[in-house]
Amino acid sequence: MRVATFNLQNLRLRTLNGRPALNAAADQDKPDLQRSDALAHADRDETARVIATAEADVIALQEVFDLAALDYFHDEFLRQEGAPAYPFRFCFRGNDGRGLNVAALSRRRPVNARSHAGLTGAKLGLSDLPPDLRDRPLFRRDCLELQFDTVTLFVCHFKAPYPDADKAHEVREAEARAVRRIIEARFLDPECERWIILGDFNEPLRGQESSKSSLEPLKREFSVDLLDRLAPGTDWTYELPGSHAHSCPDRIFISPRLAREYPTVIPQIIRWGMDAGRARSEARPIVEQTDRPHASDHALVYADFPGL
Repeated sequence: MRVATFNLQNLRLRTLNGRPALNAAADQDKPDLQRSDALAHADRDETARVIATAEADVIALQEVFDLAALDYFHDEFLRQEGAPAYPFRFCFRGNDGRGLNVAALSRRRPVNARSHAGLTGAKLGLSDLPPDLRDRPLFRRDCLELQFDTVTLFVCHFKAPYPDADKAHEVREAEARAVRRIIEARFLDPECERWIILGDFNEPLRGQESSKSSLEPLKREFSVDLLDRLAPGTDWTYELPGSHAHSCPDRIFISPRLAREYPTVIPQIIRWGMDAGRARSEARPIVEQTDRPHASDHALVYADFPGL
């Protein structure tokens, strides 16, 4: 099984001249007027090319507005790139106030798929959390659980590190603790089961994180972060616009059992769709960066688990 994670940067279906169309790969605070309709379409062609290149069996997605947007992208863009069909597609409504949710594309039929968006800290036994995390839905988006015959996936998109960096760190750490509690409740002995946590965990830029990572509850004697198997400087999946400051928000955590069974698995990162400067083909005309298509502001990350 090849699994991947990819933040699609505001995949939203809209109506353009009476016909369906997808938003450009641009943040919501950057109106589509800054990118022409033709360029918005070209952006989503690039998004589809990145996914088709990855050839993953299951793809965890972030920033998908709803299932209608995902279905349209699959049928009108991804399939047009010659990618095999992903007949099983999931996008449940989460807690993001802008309507951007986690989602998944799968070539395999899961045994079960469910949202954990309604969970509070209290329901998970995290009574030490502040009231806004203890008594209200804890996940800022969701934790989407996909159970397959051989492995269970948990798709996440944690709180972004703004506007209040300290508060955002507190929320992400609570989300990490919540995912761990879900897995501990799901399995009698999590260390001996096959499970993967993957998604956009929104760790801040290098040099800006606090002394303690908000992801410690997942990493500390619980799972293995596959991105740690990459050499320093090669593990980045996001570049701050207008700079060369890098971070690694996109991760794949695997259970101790999977880490023992696949000790040499190294994740792969596809960056060429991140911006115009990393266009797949240098044969393209050289024009202003804002006039060139890109797939997302995040890289796609995938890993292979043969026989899984």
